[in-house]
Amino acid sequence: MEQKFCQSCGMPLTEELLGTNADESKNEEYCIYCYKDGKFLQDCTMDEMIEHCSQFVDEVNKSLPQPITREQYKEQMRKYFPYLKRWSDKGNR
Repeated sequence: MEQKFCQSCGMPLTEELLGTNADESKNEEYCIYCYKDGKFLQDCTMDEMIEHCSQFVDEVNKSLPQPITREQYKEQMRKYFPYLKRWSDKGNR
């Protein structure tokens, strides 16, 4: 099965991390930290989301062969996030 990623924060999606739609069904595009009951949990810009996500760089580093800094992580997200559905559909850059 192809790995899916949250289309808001970029986190890898697993069945238990899927957000929920308004009808309480699972949402296949967004995680539980970004999307619940058919709504985004944060009203933010892409840059604000990047800043928020950057605080988890230590968790990200656990899966990397060589650790990256918070600034390096933010730079990677600045390149990646415009391709995520939430940010590509809006002028929120």
